[in-house]
Amino acid sequence: MRTIEWRDGVVVTIDQTKLPTQEVYVELKTCEDVAYAIKEMKVRGAPLIGVAAAMGLALTAFRSKARSRQDLMKELEASAKLLRETRPTAVNLFWSIDRVLKKAREVEGDVEEVKRLVVEEAKRMADEDVEVNRRIGRNGLKLIRDGYTVLTHCNAGGLATVGYGTALGVIRAAFEAGRKIKVIATETRPKLQGARLTSYELIRDGIPVTLITDSMAGYAMKRGMVDIVIVGADRIVKDAVINKIGTYTIAVLAKENDVPFYVAAPLSTMDLSRKASEVEIEERDPKEVLFFGPVRIAPEGVNVWNPAFDVTPMEYVKGIITEVGVLSPDELESKLNAG
Repeated sequence: MRTIEWRDGVVVTIDQTKLPTQEVYVELKTCEDVAYAIKEMKVRGAPLIGVAAAMGLALTAFRSKARSRQDLMKELEASAKLLRETRPTAVNLFWSIDRVLKKAREVEGDVEEVKRLVVEEAKRMADEDVEVNRRIGRNGLKLIRDGYTVLTHCNAGGLATVGYGTALGVIRAAFEAGRKIKVIATETRPKLQGARLTSYELIRDGIPVTLITDSMAGYAMKRGMVDIVIVGADRIVKDAVINKIGTYTIAVLAKENDVPFYVAAPLSTMDLSRKASEVEIEERDPKEVLFFGPVRIAPEGVNVWNPAFDVTPMEYVKGIITEVGVLSPDELESKLNAG
């Protein structure tokens, strides 16, 4: 299943807020539509957000009536600013915007040629994402033995990417290779991406999955129910992995219980020029914690802290599964520079 597609000047994507009860596809016709979809988490997952942002710029180019390259670049820069303000933590968003703008600046030709190539670049990035995820899956395959149970947190599957997944891409590759595996998925409060999305994907693909609450992960490991943990990432910096809130807790529990903890992410998620202390951690609406669906579950007047992500120091990370191989934290910078 392709999560997002370019169709003749319209971006078609599945509305992830409706899953798993409804499979609703929405049509995004302007960059403003894309920005809103990202902000409201109709589109979510670091790699998918990146591709969606690229397609947002492509919509600006496609619909632009600019007659000069200079005017077109002004429109693209304005759209880029809008997109950058949607969600601050996932680095793929900024990486993809920069890539498309760089392409637009470097193109030789008239304004129509620039428009065409911006659209082509966004479409190319979508195709690349699928292939990169498949390579991540193949590289992670060697970590999954027959009979393993994999614990994963949040949703790093096809729904978080254009089509195959990072952490779930490794799981899919193992399943496709005939490994008899099982998955334990944490529900991932407060937005329930594990309960709603990861379970949905795995059931659809016929991969055995057991859903647990976030607070059960440590007990499951203590009982020997987990052989390996594989999660995704929203940004990987010099000293840490930044991922969905709750990841740090699972990493600490994994180390305490001698369970290897791996992160699956493309090189585009790397931001090795920064340390974790330099990254803004998004804090979201308190209503996500105060309500369960439409039902309020906490009393009036209670204070809420709702960070969307947390920081896992590299000391807890056994390895990072990328499209160029499984890398230790110490290998990341040299491999990225070499690439």
